[in-house]
Amino acid sequence: MGNRLKAFEKIVVLSLIAMMVLVISLAVAELAWIIIQDLIKPPILLLEINDLLDIFGFFLLILIGVELLETIKAYLSEHVVHVEIVLEVALVAIARKVIILDVKELSSLTLIGIAAVIIALAVAYYLEKRSRLRIVSKVTEQESDKAKDEPAAA
Repeated sequence: MGNRLKAFEKIVVLSLIAMMVLVISLAVAELAWIIIQDLIKPPILLLEINDLLDIFGFFLLILIGVELLETIKAYLSEHVVHVEIVLEVALVAIARKVIILDVKELSSLTLIGIAAVIIALAVAYYLEKRSRLRIVSKVTEQESDKAKDEPAAA
């Protein structure tokens, strides 16, 4: 039963990867089409602010897809969801939202809420990164201590 579940899980993850690659590819093609259309319409080779904001929002959406693909690949290879990658995806997603946001249409309470989410994600990302660096430095320190002890023992 356990082997069947693992095989099913692998099929699901591989299917997700294939679908994500398809979606990202289509999104890149659509972004290229949007840029070409915006550049050839009068005034030629000039983009308006709204066009730029749409392009940046679409670009960040593609980056979110790429980061999600990385998360799925990491899960496939290590069977672990990396918190750091999830936080990066969330930060890019909220950055995209802020870029395409029309501030004039939102209440001040909504803007404070968005700011709170950004701060919470940034702090979580910082703490995750810091704890990961501490672990790496401890492992490196232990390995160097072992390397120093081995020649002395010989």
